[in-house]
Amino acid sequence: MQIGVESSKAVDQRRIFVIDEDEVTRAALQFMLHDEIETHELASLEEAYAKGTDWLVPDLLLVGIGIVAAKGLPVLAEIAKRFPDARILVVTGTEDEELALEALKSGAHGALIKPLRLEDVRAKVDTILGRPGGAPLVQIGGLTL
Repeated sequence: MQIGVESSKAVDQRRIFVIDEDEVTRAALQFMLHDEIETHELASLEEAYAKGTDWLVPDLLLVGIGIVAAKGLPVLAEIAKRFPDARILVVTGTEDEELALEALKSGAHGALIKPLRLEDVRAKVDTILGRPGGAPLVQIGGLTL
């Protein structure tokens, strides 16, 4: 099922790994993104490392906050070392805001905040990947920075 798909995005040969222990979150993100970008859902970092070979390297990793909580903030540096050209978004709820902020300070490039909405997820992914149609990264007092 294709929802508002832009064909130019669907053929740009980028790849996302959705890594989250929560099966529902993984499935929702995969569903929201797979029409416009090659999306793989994985339950653990170990699966991502095994899948992320020379020919299947992600451009973006969506990492569940539960993985960061379980493995600690240094896991972000580990991910960056393993996939040096990839960007990292932390997927979190408002209840884990403090840890998400620490993740941003420790190397994550942004966050997706639950509840996840199709338009918001696609806009954030576009922004992080530098694709047309991205959302502004920061809005303060009506100004986009």
